[in-house]
Amino acid sequence: MEEKLRKNGAADVNNMAGKKKLNDKQKKIFWALFSVLLAGLTIWAVHEQSEGISVRDILTKVSGANKFWLILAFIMSALFVIFEGVAICSILKGAGYRKNAFDGLLYSTSDIYFSAITPSATGGQPASAFFMMKDGIPGGVVTATLILNLMMYTIAIVFLGICAILINHKIFFGFSSMSKLLITAGFIVLLFLAAIFLSILRKGEKVFNLVGRILTFLHKKKIIHKLDSKLQRLEKAREDYIGCSKIISGRPDILAKAFVWNLLQRASQIAVPMIVYIALGGEMQNALTLFVTQCLITIGYNFVPVPGAMGIADYLMIDGFCGLLGRDGAFELEMLSRGMTFYICVGLSGIITLIGYMIKRRIAK
Repeated sequence: MEEKLRKNGAADVNNMAGKKKLNDKQKKIFWALFSVLLAGLTIWAVHEQSEGISVRDILTKVSGANKFWLILAFIMSALFVIFEGVAICSILKGAGYRKNAFDGLLYSTSDIYFSAITPSATGGQPASAFFMMKDGIPGGVVTATLILNLMMYTIAIVFLGICAILINHKIFFGFSSMSKLLITAGFIVLLFLAAIFLSILRKGEKVFNLVGRILTFLHKKKIIHKLDSKLQRLEKAREDYIGCSKIISGRPDILAKAFVWNLLQRASQIAVPMIVYIALGGEMQNALTLFVTQCLITIGYNFVPVPGAMGIADYLMIDGFCGLLGRDGAFELEMLSRGMTFYICVGLSGIITLIGYMIKRRIAK
């Protein structure tokens, strides 16, 4: 009788685990399909609003563009992906875990791809953590690394936004009222998030204590089982996290490198519209104005909980570019630069992530 009860209990646990995995898969499929639909609607909406501009017109513009600057724009889009991997690997190296360029690229592409198809800007962090832990990096070290990188990523955006205001604050007043509201809210929210990440990094022990209390509560409600083993794993992660955060906080060079790589990552992406503009025959004297404009645009859409900020980013870019380029020029520049920095970038990141997963799975077998 007792043996039967044990088997039934084990079956119930397996069924619960199976249902959870199924729900997770369903959520991923839903957000992936939703993101594809949203991308399609965004492209359609932008195209419909661009009166008189056809795909043929854009292709003609591209074929007649300066090939050097066009190739440079693609390189800068690629550097956005590469620099994130370098940033993560530099933090891991400081914590005592050396990883090669392919591993760093995989951590980056998985983050970028899943961030683009989930409603949160941090949606890619679990995917990046998955590959890092598969490579044998302890969970606590992974957590500390990703929090630090996300904090520096956020600070880099705010830093570039502040630089943009200092260079030419008048550009901000050229945006529409809605865009001004989004940019202002972006500054506030991103500063708040940076403060939260810093607090978590410095006082991570409180977070682990909270997670422990939540696990205990769920165990009492019989929602989870095997509490002792879960608490042991949590304690191990807590020790790794505290050890890693102490190493990081005691090494200003790690913090500086993480900030510089994230700054280069953001700057490389922000520079793409400026470079595309020059490739299309734009005047060099307007290049800095476009860069400053794109810095403010990035502030305005980075906090919005929409997959890839689709729709919001496009609206801000068209609104910001109209004052300098006119309506048709703004639509052309937005479609080309956004296509490089988001749609092509995300698509290639997804392919690289899938290939990397298959390679690592084969190696594991």
